[in-house]
Amino acid sequence: MKLFVDTADLEEIQEASQMGILDGVTTNPSLVKKQGNIDFHEHVYKICEIVDGDVSAEVTATDFDGMMDEAHSLAKIHENVVVKIPLIKEGIKALRALDEEGIPTNCTLCFSSTQALLAAKAGADYISPFIGRVDDISSDGMTLIEEIAQIYDNYGFDTEILAASIRHPTHVKRSALAGADVATMPFNTLLKLLDHPLTDRGLERFLDDWKEYKQARKAEAGMA
Repeated sequence: MKLFVDTADLEEIQEASQMGILDGVTTNPSLVKKQGNIDFHEHVYKICEIVDGDVSAEVTATDFDGMMDEAHSLAKIHENVVVKIPLIKEGIKALRALDEEGIPTNCTLCFSSTQALLAAKAGADYISPFIGRVDDISSDGMTLIEEIAQIYDNYGFDTEILAASIRHPTHVKRSALAGADVATMPFNTLLKLLDHPLTDRGLERFLDDWKEYKQARKAEAGMA
């Protein structure tokens, strides 16, 4: 499974990249807004220079012509850019047109397996089911991942399942088990994948034992 961070914070992206396990980045208008008064295209370029992988940048238009104009502009920023397109009727049309032009796309705001089927047929490179938001309405986001994976396997679609709206490590684990190709998550959630109380307890014990060993060796050397 590929791991992406869902952020526009350059420091977070740099730190995740230095861990050596980062495969890409997803952004959206809300995440960009948090960075203050920045030039969007310049910021996307900076992200692409940090990450050796796909970087999703989202259009804000909701009409076909507007989406195509923005997509062409975003695609020119860097070869790593993947254009995020919303899963609406005009978006499906844009996905097909961009696929024919060879511009990679990430179809976002997916909440049903039938939506995912249409996105794959339109040629999306990624589909982004928002599993956390599905959970928020008392449904099961992981069932959605499983359904999409089954449909894509049934018909041999190349579209990659990018599990989005991830809230905690269990979402990551269950997405991997369900067959998602990618999981994108906030940086703090990525760090939580490392956490386990037995790891902390084991490390503490090893360090305590090492300290006692060094003290014993020092005492022995002093007696010699």
